[in-house]
Amino acid sequence: MDVFVCRGCGSALTSPLSPVALPAHAHQSVGHVMLPPLMEPGTYAVDPAPSGAPWRWEGIGEAEAEAQGVFALVGSVSFGARGRTVVAPGDTRGTVLIPEKCDGDCFGPDGRDGPNLACERCGSPVATRIDDCSLWQAVWLEPDAVRPEPAGEQAPPPLGWETMTWNSYSTPPFAPEDTWHYRWQAAAGSALAHLLVASAGGPLALPDGPVMDLFGRAVARLLPPGPAAKSVALAGPGLRAPGTAVPVPDIALVPRHPRTGEPWKPPSDATVAVPLATEVWAHLALPRETSPRPMSGRLPDGVLRDDYPLPDHPWRLFEPDQTVFRRTLARLPAVRQPWLRALYDGRTTP
Repeated sequence: MDVFVCRGCGSALTSPLSPVALPAHAHQSVGHVMLPPLMEPGTYAVDPAPSGAPWRWEGIGEAEAEAQGVFALVGSVSFGARGRTVVAPGDTRGTVLIPEKCDGDCFGPDGRDGPNLACERCGSPVATRIDDCSLWQAVWLEPDAVRPEPAGEQAPPPLGWETMTWNSYSTPPFAPEDTWHYRWQAAAGSALAHLLVASAGGPLALPDGPVMDLFGRAVARLLPPGPAAKSVALAGPGLRAPGTAVPVPDIALVPRHPRTGEPWKPPSDATVAVPLATEVWAHLALPRETSPRPMSGRLPDGVLRDDYPLPDHPWRLFEPDQTVFRRTLARLPAVRQPWLRALYDGRTTP
C-alpha cells in the first residue's frame, strides 16, 4: 500500500491506498446528474495518458495531437500531465481548497483551472478536486507535486485469473432510479470502439442474449450486414470447462484484470480480444439463478420475489455512452483507417 506525500514538504496527503485499474468511466460526462465518487475507498488508479488542464481547442496540428495520444479530430485536447493519480475525495488528508481555482458549470469545481487543492502545510498546489454535476467525484493528484511512499502495509499480490472471486465484481446493469447504470454505458462505449476496430469494417455476428442487448443496436447502425460475419462471444477464466469443445470465436469480449487493467488473453492466437470492464463482464459471464423457488424466513440477497414492489427496470433501451465511445475511438491509432475515419467524422452515434 502507498501513501501519497507532498514533494515540497513531505506531508501525507492521502490515507494508505492500494493500486487498482483505471475505471472505464473515469472521464465520463452524463449531463445534469450528481455522481458518486469514482474510486472505491482505499484505492487509487493512475491514468497513463495526458489528462486535465491545460486544454487547447484550436490550432493543434496532427503530429502535436498524436503526441498527446489523439489520432482524430476532437473538441479539445488535454495538455495536462501524464500519470495523474485519482483517489476518492474521502481518502485525502492535509489539503485545503484554492478558492480562485474552483470554477465549475453548476454545483462545484470541474478542474478547468488546474490544481485547486493545496498542501495545508506548505501551500503548494498538489491536486484537482472534481465535484460538479455530470462528473464522477474525484481528486486527481498531480505527478510533479506528489510522490508515493510505502505505507508500511504490504498489499497482497494481484490474484491470478483462475483464483479470482468474480461474484464480488459483478455490478447490475441498472440503478435504483430506473436508469441504465452509467458505468455500464461507459464500459459498453469503450468496448464498442475496440469492437469496431476488430471488425475491420465487416459484419459481426453477436450471440443472442445480454451481449446482443449491449451492442446489437449500435453494431446494426455502424456496420453493414452480411453473411460472412465475424463471430463474437464472451470469453475468460471459468467460461470453458476442461475437455469441453467450444467453438473459437473470431472476437472475444474478455475482462480486464481489476488490479492491473491488463485484458485476459484468449488461448487461441486467432481470436482478437476486446477488453470489457470487469464489473460488466462478470455480470454477463456468471450464471445467475432466476427460476422461482419456495422460500421461508428472510429472503437472501439476489433472490427474485413475486410480490410488490417489483424490481426496478429501465424505462428505455440500453445504448452505449457515445461520448466515451468517441473518446476511446479517437485515441486508437486504427481510427486513421479510411472506413473508420469516415464513420468517426460522420458523427454517427453508437
